[in-house]
Amino acid sequence: MSKLTPKQQAFADYYIETGNATQAAIKAGYSKKTARVIGQENLLKPAIKKYVEERNKEIKSKRIADMKEIKEFWTSMVRNNKLEPKDRLKASEYIAKTNGAFLEKVEHTGDMDLNIVIDYGEDND
Repeated sequence: MSKLTPKQQAFADYYIETGNATQAAIKAGYSKKTARVIGQENLLKPAIKKYVEERNKEIKSKRIADMKEIKEFWTSMVRNNKLEPKDRLKASEYIAKTNGAFLEKVEHTGDMDLNIVIDYGEDND
């Protein structure tokens, strides 16, 4: 990916923030007279477009908690003596469930057919 100039990067960052190409161009230091045209042109440049897409993906992923973050949150609740015991117990239950502590075992009796097919990915003629 080609490097963006400082002005192009500023434009892209302001565009991500505002969603308005004209305002982003003005904030990035482009002329007010040409900001609308420059803003639209910048959005068509592959390097800027790619930068905006990558940053948006990064921002989106930071907004969504992953399991590690969720487990850390539940752990902080378990260890917080100021919370009600029922809330701490519920958090510990969630941690235990995500670690497989309460797997239900199902016993099945009766007859059933079992077919095992092994595919080695080659023709075995």
